[in-house]
Amino acid sequence: MRTFDTCFTAPLVLTLLLSLSACGATPSAPATGDAAHAHDDHADAGHGEDGHTDDDEHDDHGDDATVVAADVADEVGIRVAPAAAGTIADQHEVQGLLTTLETGNARITARFPGPVRRLHAEVGDRVRAGQLLATIDSNLSLSSYTVTAPIAGTVLARNVSVGESAAEGAVLYELADLSKLWVDLHVFGRDAEHLAAGSPVTITRLGDGATADTRIDRVLPGTATASQSTIARATLDNSDGQWRPGSAVRAMVTVSTQPADLVVPLTALQQMDGRHVVFVREGERYEKRVVTLGRRDARQMEITGGIRAGETVVVEQSYTIKADLEKAGAEHAH
Repeated sequence: MRTFDTCFTAPLVLTLLLSLSACGATPSAPATGDAAHAHDDHADAGHGEDGHTDDDEHDDHGDDATVVAADVADEVGIRVAPAAAGTIADQHEVQGLLTTLETGNARITARFPGPVRRLHAEVGDRVRAGQLLATIDSNLSLSSYTVTAPIAGTVLARNVSVGESAAEGAVLYELADLSKLWVDLHVFGRDAEHLAAGSPVTITRLGDGATADTRIDRVLPGTATASQSTIARATLDNSDGQWRPGSAVRAMVTVSTQPADLVVPLTALQQMDGRHVVFVREGERYEKRVVTLGRRDARQMEITGGIRAGETVVVEQSYTIKADLEKAGAEHAH
């Protein structure tokens, strides 16, 4: 509906009225009967109950959905999954430290005193059990003897040099089997009461965010002297050698789980206009749905309203759909 320009002034309006009077024009009477209804029908045409036009409703609907071709969705990495029932975990976040297993360590020593003639391994080398490590001339027998690796592992330290005289019992090498590591989780206060052997643990590497799943093997009976913390110990598979002893890690310990009628991954959630939304796919059409949130854990969120079980929800690259809708909304606003 167009409106009068506010620059009209009182003198101008008065001039118009005087002109009409001079021409003998008289104000028309209000429309009655069928004419009035016809006028009302014309005024209401194209308007909904809320006063918006059909075009407005169409435009709003368009801002709530977008179409992405299947090949484009695959190319940008959009992934979907059906919303379904699941569980929400009660989790405690703790700090941890990676250490070598006591049973996987070895300290290789000189059996007899004498000068070191050869060294056959360097720090970082992986050696097999029985592999030659050093050759030493014995001061007692005046002959050479060899030192071999008692276990397979990685050389962590080499404590002698060629030509150096090694005393009897001197540590020549330190080895460790790094295929498995301990994760010592430091737990403080009453949190320790919730931990028990068998509790699931997700370990996160601080450097790059890589994760690994394991379980608590045992809760040690003593208290760490320096930190006054209780230590819960888990074993971490390190067959790929990507985890390093001495590294600090973050751990999420699951102490209990509760059922939920409907859950989605946290990666499915976005915020638009101050509301939490997910995107439901139907064919190549992606529709924004405002959702009501319930409980959450480190990986997923309970949904209590806005979508139904079985609907296909974007779980990866949801921000791509959000960006497309926001772009369309901005273009529509102009």
